[in-house]
Amino acid sequence: MCDDRRVTAQPDAATAAPSALETAARLGESRWPPALALLAFMAINVALRVWLPNEGAIRAPWAVPAVEGVLLVLLVIGPATGARERRWLRPVAVTFVVVLVLAALWATAVLIRDLIDGSGVTQSPSELLASGGVVWLGNNIAFAMLYWLMDGGGPARRVQRPEPVDFAFTQQMSPELAPPHWRPVFLDYLHLGFTNATAFSPTDVMPLTLRAKYTMLVQSSVALALFGLIVARAVNAFT
Repeated sequence: MCDDRRVTAQPDAATAAPSALETAARLGESRWPPALALLAFMAINVALRVWLPNEGAIRAPWAVPAVEGVLLVLLVIGPATGARERRWLRPVAVTFVVVLVLAALWATAVLIRDLIDGSGVTQSPSELLASGGVVWLGNNIAFAMLYWLMDGGGPARRVQRPEPVDFAFTQQMSPELAPPHWRPVFLDYLHLGFTNATAFSPTDVMPLTLRAKYTMLVQSSVALALFGLIVARAVNAFT
């Protein structure tokens, strides 16, 4: 009788671990890191608009904060939470992130045009550096969110498919360096966005698909334009 009890107890213990993994999959990823990153950028953007109310790369000062506000609400609702995944939520969030990316591209183009014409914030080195810095920061955050939502179908899907899809991180290429069941989170994609904008090429994360490669290509091109033209012009003005 004792042996029978031990035999029947083993399946219960064996099913405990899968249920813990299923619970982790349902919980998904925390929505607060991307929301806080976006909120911090909104605060910096608003501060710049208060300092330079009549200047700025985006001529409609309410447009970008409005898009950021809607995206912030979507992030708080939680496209990263597998337990309450809504099919419409990720496409809508991706759409607003793409709008932010287009706004960063437009802001870069306007700053370069003002630099060529010698108008706007290009007359003041401090204002040019501040505007260029905010555009560069917005570029990095917007692309980081795009990578985060794009890779493998988004954070909720990546919980169920741990193998790399669009991006291969070091922990995925060398599993012995990572804890068990490691998967990338938003902060990993934020690091990817900043390193791609400073090195102008992949560093420790390898793009695997064409959409990943050419999205990184666009971001590094924008960052190169900001560094090569705007920052150089401001430094020359200081000297």
